[in-house]
Amino acid sequence: MNTEKQADLGSGPVFGHGPLSHALFRVARLHKMLAGQLLRETGLYPGQELLMMRLWDDGPQRQIDLVRFLDSDAPTIARTVRRLEQAGYVRRLAGPTDGRVSIIEATPAGVPLRRTVEKIWAELESLTVGTMDDKGQAAALSHREAIETNLLNAEAAVMKDN
Repeated sequence: MNTEKQADLGSGPVFGHGPLSHALFRVARLHKMLAGQLLRETGLYPGQELLMMRLWDDGPQRQIDLVRFLDSDAPTIARTVRRLEQAGYVRRLAGPTDGRVSIIEATPAGVPLRRTVEKIWAELESLTVGTMDDKGQAAALSHREAIETNLLNAEAAVMKDN
């Protein structure tokens, strides 16, 4: 994206009321769009690779634990699991003590996919970081953490009031 276009995206009276919120929204949207473009070769959509990475790293998971880990909702994760199951990358098993519990595990068909997803995420990180040095990256992560803490505290306060 060129600098001229970047300047145009945050101007005007509406955006003047929340420039940081608007910038965060724009960055998140661009990051997700770039991730989608990079993942296109795998047939995965953004978010599906996160579920797969969780399974590859930590083994079989209860579906509800995937909902919590990915900070999503049950219908979205159920749809994601169903699509990954149809592609042959995961299988759904009944829980050992409670048949109502779904255990999701990666299948051997996903092994080659793992290497590709890891390369894509390394590329995405490199593109995201760009020319930032270690100090700049640490500062960006620190600011992200502060913003996330602010938003989590605000969410808790709103939930408490409702």
